Amino acid sequence: MSASKHYDAVIVGAGPAGSTLAHALSRAGASVIVLDKRVFPRDKTCAGWITPTVLETLDLDIEDYRRDRVLQPFHGFQLACMGAAPIHNDHGTKPVSYGIRRCEFDHYLLQRSGAQLRTATPVKSLLRVGNEWLVNGALRTALVVGAGGHFCPVARALGTSVGRTESVVGAQEFEIRLSPQQAARFPVRGDTPRLYFCSDFTGYGWLVRKGDWLNVGIGRRQPRQLAQHFDHFLSNMVSSGVLDPDIARTRRSGHAYLLYPHSARPLIADGALLIGDAAGLAYPESGEGIRPAIESALLAAETIRVCAGDYTRARLAGYATAVQARYGARADDSHVGALPGTVKQLVASLLMRTHWFTQRVVTRRWFLHEHVAGLHT
Repeated sequence: MSASKHYDAVIVGAGPAGSTLAHALSRAGASVIVLDKRVFPRDKTCAGWITPTVLETLDLDIEDYRRDRVLQPFHGFQLACMGAAPIHNDHGTKPVSYGIRRCEFDHYLLQRSGAQLRTATPVKSLLRVGNEWLVNGALRTALVVGAGGHFCPVARALGTSVGRTESVVGAQEFEIRLSPQQAARFPVRGDTPRLYFCSDFTGYGWLVRKGDWLNVGIGRRQPRQLAQHFDHFLSNMVSSGVLDPDIARTRRSGHAYLLYPHSARPLIADGALLIGDAAGLAYPESGEGIRPAIESALLAAETIRVCAGDYTRARLAGYATAVQARYGARADDSHVGALPGTVKQLVASLLMRTHWFTQRVVTRRWFLHEHVAGLHT
């Protein structure tokens, strides 16, 4: 076995959280290596959109990014309960969000990170040796960061019972390129995604068009029988003339993640911390994880800077404090959970018929988070 090599930080997971932290640490002069079990570019289960705030936080050059990649401006949304006609909300001429392809977006962030990259490399061993971590028997570091999503091996190492005691959100989706004929007759506009909320309001389906690319999926807080719910959604879209039957038969992929208020994962330990989906930071209303992933990476970078090489749990506690200050305290129940289920469904179905609620609350507050200022560090 070759001699082990030392790095200032080993980041496990090359998604937006891991790449953003790697970029911040590398720019500060740290030696950083990023591991991921997948080969990049790779597909990721996600509807695929980012807000202008995300672009600003990343300091992303829009013109450079869109040169060879999809960046579809969104100017509105269509929202409905499943089975009902969508309500159109026009948000004006300035884009309120952008459609992206995750395979392109994640790869772009990874390539610009400045870190050493080791993809197609799963974590097979993670041992605490003195004040350091030994990763795969060959990489030594005082700080290991878990950014590997819901099933992150660093989260497991910190004592998380991944997939056993956690209440997860399940998602299934597919993304295909429409033929010219399909694109010409497809009724969903590229600048106006459609969202269809489940009758029990524990999830929603989506139709997101990005030029000639189409992403169709569903996410639910109660993932049991998720495939059947997706089948039902697709069947409705076909019968209503929105989707062609051949599109609805596209092979799908799946994903699981945690909503921040309901995640009990430890964020820190001696010489270790979790960011992004590995920490369970997705927004509770929309399930979006990209913005919290990026912000958690920047909060972690600031804590790491302050620690100045001393990564004891006590010193890393500033990160956990910053996460709570940013996203609020964790809770056992949703803030709307006090209403009986039937009453909640009735109230929600009535509100979903109004332009005011769907635009001011659902899209602007729950999905776009326009009321929350961008994170600047």
